[in-house]
Amino acid sequence: MQSPCLHFCKNFTIKPHLGFHHHTLKTTQKPFCVPKPKKINITQCHNRPNQQKKERVKLRGKKENVWSIDNDMENSAAEKEKERGKQKRRKGRRVVRGKRNKGGKIMVSGAMLMEVETVLQTQEPVIRPVWNTFTSSVCGIWKGVGAVFSPITAEMEPIEVGSKNENLYDCYTLARIEAVPSPSGDGTSQVQRKINWVTLNPHGEVPQSIGGSSRSKEEQKEGNASLPSEKVVDAAMSNRVLPGFESFNYETSDLMEEDVMGNEPGLVFFEDGSYSRGPVDIPVGEVNGSNYYLSPTFKFEQCLVKGCHKRLRIVHTIEFNNGGSDIQIMRVAVYEEEWVSPANLRDESDLEFDVKPFSQRKRTQPSELTGPWKVFEMSATPIFEDEIAIEESNGSPYVYLCTETLKKRSLPENPVYFREEEMIDMQDVTVLWLPGGVTGYVDVSKDGILCIGVGWYSDEGINLVMERDYGVDGKLKEVRWKSELKRRWPDPLPV
Repeated sequence: MQSPCLHFCKNFTIKPHLGFHHHTLKTTQKPFCVPKPKKINITQCHNRPNQQKKERVKLRGKKENVWSIDNDMENSAAEKEKERGKQKRRKGRRVVRGKRNKGGKIMVSGAMLMEVETVLQTQEPVIRPVWNTFTSSVCGIWKGVGAVFSPITAEMEPIEVGSKNENLYDCYTLARIEAVPSPSGDGTSQVQRKINWVTLNPHGEVPQSIGGSSRSKEEQKEGNASLPSEKVVDAAMSNRVLPGFESFNYETSDLMEEDVMGNEPGLVFFEDGSYSRGPVDIPVGEVNGSNYYLSPTFKFEQCLVKGCHKRLRIVHTIEFNNGGSDIQIMRVAVYEEEWVSPANLRDESDLEFDVKPFSQRKRTQPSELTGPWKVFEMSATPIFEDEIAIEESNGSPYVYLCTETLKKRSLPENPVYFREEEMIDMQDVTVLWLPGGVTGYVDVSKDGILCIGVGWYSDEGINLVMERDYGVDGKLKEVRWKSELKRRWPDPLPV
């Protein structure tokens, strides 16, 4: 599923050849991404002392150029323009143009601060999850919805062009996942996945699902302020009726993905079916002539499971340039799926698939994630260059630890609402606030640790988190799975 808007990409500029270190954000020049202009002072050439002689420029024919000052100014301006172009490529601050009259609020922000208040249980080792238990949790027939979002603005992007040249946004997916014997014949199994999909939405995201009314502030001032927002929502929804899941034939639909997932080194899995999948090692180092034109691109797929029958998958497609010093997020795809039957049985149930497309949902707000939380965390740390551990773990050498704490999450810095601003500096943007309680983020800490994370919040006060860390050497450092429960009891507890 490829998006036609993949050129809107998010960059991190880091100190060259030192892994992921001290980053700033930038982007390439596109119609949607307008670089912040820099002023060029051309009056400084006129402020020189009269006693200082100008260097004369000789022309063909051995005639003196009486306009030497103008030539000096032109050369100076050309040099500054050239230097300005270099600075844009190296340090550029990402500035984008918002949509003032767009209904609702689409927000991106800096990272939220998470403070540990109390440690309820220190780190303790836990038994490594069993592969067969994981595969049994993953396998089956899954119905789902999917969408693609801009890694810069978090806006929903079209994922296909229809037969009438219209942009199509949402998609339905039908995944058949089953365990198959390994080709090596060692008795282990692999997870075989086949996903069919159809696109269905030519309207884009419903403004009311982002929060607030569909009307702009100017429209409210013109006399319709007394109209309840619920009626406006109903009117907008009635004009955007989408076909149901069962109205498509998935046996003849397009194939979105077909792959096999084994117990590979880059896969960290948990028994409920949650997992984080990506490379173990990202190429980081000096750039020479042999690898100057190479730009390795990796997919980071992370899955969270809720209630054993619903799950969320986010796939970040990230490109690493210049030996890992420049990072471009090419694509952010989100899928929510629901288990309906075992893989060896056809779905004959009469139950309707009730998961709304992402365009019909409201977006998560930072206020929903702030405050105190009780956090149970399980982490998996890889062991490198240990042959004994590799043999014992059957190719996946990880040490699993768990801890339990009371934490407090604060509001993020630098929140950006795209309806309210025209020119926005995207210097410190990290978190994409997406529909359906989903948050996605790619961040580089002050210590140079690259973190690729995803959160899934539900209205009952539960937030699930999966994070994947890489060190400054490009090696996988840690994978964390968290279950966060909103604290609703007083502190301290009454006696």
